[in-house]
Amino acid sequence: MDSQLAAKVLLVDDEEEFIELLSQRLETRGLKVETVSSGEEAVSAVTDHNFDVAVVDLAMPGIDGIETLKQIKAERPDIEVIMLTGRATVKSGIEAMKHGALDFLEKPVVINDLLEKIWKAKRERMRALEKKTEDELKNILKSKSW
Repeated sequence: MDSQLAAKVLLVDDEEEFIELLSQRLETRGLKVETVSSGEEAVSAVTDHNFDVAVVDLAMPGIDGIETLKQIKAERPDIEVIMLTGRATVKSGIEAMKHGALDFLEKPVVINDLLEKIWKAKRERMRALEKKTEDELKNILKSKSW
């Protein structure tokens, strides 16, 4: 896979064994992965790096997954967020979607389901960035007198 096309993924989960294993599985499939173990670290990471998608655990100490989602979207609205949880409820799924999550998956996650969601997130992000660029170009062209 072309490294320019590889999705850049931020994995956020306080369960270190889980996140290490998931990271390895995604990297063997050609994705570029960075891991952090808290919501605070996730917000810092999206400030400093460019990711296509963040995969965020719902239940974490410190700031939880919903608050992490809110802060990521406030900092970088173009990053798509997929929520993971071991304790899914309809209420938590609705709450996550209301705050901008692209999707919601239960642990243990099926790797092919997660990969499908990640590629969907990358496509959504690319479409949004292309539209933003087109709009900016139109505005520039409108402002020029040539």
